[in-house]
Amino acid sequence: MEEMRLGSSALRASGPRRDVMVEPDEVTAMLRLKQLGWGTRRIATELGVSRGTVQGYIEAGGWRPFQQPARKKRLDSHEAWLKERFRLHRGNADVVRQELAAEKAITVSLRTVERAVEPYRQELEAEARATVRFETPPGKQMQIDFGERLVLIGGVKVKVYLFVATLGYSRRLHVRAFRNERQESWFEGLESAFAKFGGVTQDVLLDNARALVDRHDRETREVTFNAKLAAFAKHWGFTPKACAPYRARTKGKTENGVGYVKKNAVAGRSFATWEAFEEHLDVWTREVADVRIHGTTAEPPIERFQAQEAKALKSIDGIGPFHAARELVRTVQNDCCVEVDTNFYSVPWRLIGESVRVLVTAEVVRVNHAGREVAAHERRAGKRERAREPVHFDGVAGYGARVKASSAVALPSPLPADELLRPLAEYQALAGGGF
Repeated sequence: MEEMRLGSSALRASGPRRDVMVEPDEVTAMLRLKQLGWGTRRIATELGVSRGTVQGYIEAGGWRPFQQPARKKRLDSHEAWLKERFRLHRGNADVVRQELAAEKAITVSLRTVERAVEPYRQELEAEARATVRFETPPGKQMQIDFGERLVLIGGVKVKVYLFVATLGYSRRLHVRAFRNERQESWFEGLESAFAKFGGVTQDVLLDNARALVDRHDRETREVTFNAKLAAFAKHWGFTPKACAPYRARTKGKTENGVGYVKKNAVAGRSFATWEAFEEHLDVWTREVADVRIHGTTAEPPIERFQAQEAKALKSIDGIGPFHAARELVRTVQNDCCVEVDTNFYSVPWRLIGESVRVLVTAEVVRVNHAGREVAAHERRAGKRERAREPVHFDGVAGYGARVKASSAVALPSPLPADELLRPLAEYQALAGGGF
């Protein structure tokens, strides 16, 4: 038996002298034999490995996994730059690859960049998933957001903008449907929420929408709110707060609320008219959202609201609506119209090519020229609609009575022709008429 063992060892030792992968139990044998007084040469001969291998494992004191020698890579010295650009572009490795070639003159494959930024991608994903849940006291905070959804209304798919406000403590919802996400829609949604809840919270947490936030520095967290939002907040007595850029999950209550409205209130339903859709949202909020058992609070939002939050809200008694208005400068087009929010409003034809000031409110579009009002129209809610007044086209050759006068706002007295900024005597002599 001893001869067979020695013969086997001699056979292994007679082979090529080279380092081989050594299993953990063989390293254990090396250490045991060394403790018994065997020399490294004898151990190497017995186990059929090189003497250097034995010495290395004995010095290490045990088995160590094989490590591939590190090779220098082309992007090794650019880790900080790669991390900054990868986060700036929100995880888009291809944009980083393009900028790497343009700024650093380093041309590599997309796969190379993806391997280099893999640790940073994991960080971004972890940040997106990490949500620190905190509970706000009653009356402290309301969160607002918009969500888009195609809704079948009157047999036609309509893009609807769903405004959702969520009270931070009770989780009670307020939902409004709009045809756009303009600033006045944000304001109208907020005012309707204040009316619904019967008061105002101390803070309103909102997203970094362009209609509300002019600038939000991602590093310093300095926020510059839109001037009209600041005036609106002062009018109602709340403090606007903007969630961190690219971190909408800090506004998680409303993010969840928007998804809840889409999946539950809207789902696959269809509606005969816009008014029917709005009525459905009101009924759903009252009969479903308010009375459900909330997954976090384990209470119906309406009960939590009535018990604690209602009395903590600041009163809105005596505060009237905030009338937001925009003032724009437009050039009168060849069709005697000015364009506002994709809709077109007529003005006297003699002002073609002139610059005019347009005052836009929620209900009315007013056009001023040379300090005088020359047109006023009911504001159109849709897109690519036209509001025309026949009097604006008096004297235009070929213009008939096909266009029906737009209702709503009475026009001011016509301006004398001599008050225009440019002479049009030749046109007046030819066509007649004035405004």
